[in-house]
Amino acid sequence: MTEVRATPVDFPPGRYGRRRDPNPRARWVPVVAGLLVIAAGLAVTVKLYRQYGVPPYQVGATSVTEVTARSVKISFEVRVPEGEGTRCTVRSRNRAGAEVGRAEVDLPAAGPQARTVRGGTVLTTTDQPFYSEVLGCGPAR
Repeated sequence: MTEVRATPVDFPPGRYGRRRDPNPRARWVPVVAGLLVIAAGLAVTVKLYRQYGVPPYQVGATSVTEVTARSVKISFEVRVPEGEGTRCTVRSRNRAGAEVGRAEVDLPAAGPQARTVRGGTVLTTTDQPFYSEVLGCGPAR
């Protein structure tokens, strides 16, 4: 068998544009830029997760009982940071969706190691309540 050797191709100068330099540093620039973009994206993700991810005050089970023409009893459970109390806002709406009652309820800390606080209130309304909810909770003032 005869060995076939490839001869290098010599292109005419200026005819096919500029040839690439075999500079190895030039190949790493897009890779480094891509890694920097990924790192910046991860940093933004972590910051936003810490800011908006899992809120420290989370309302758990809610029950609505004793509904009358002018009041409703709302009971709820709140997950809080250890040993802290909370202030929650509750409201009630009528069938048309108009707000008929709103109140802020302060709940003391359940203990130094406690993470859950239970509470409730009897909310006085201006009309027949149809839908009642806990809007949110935050640190006690």
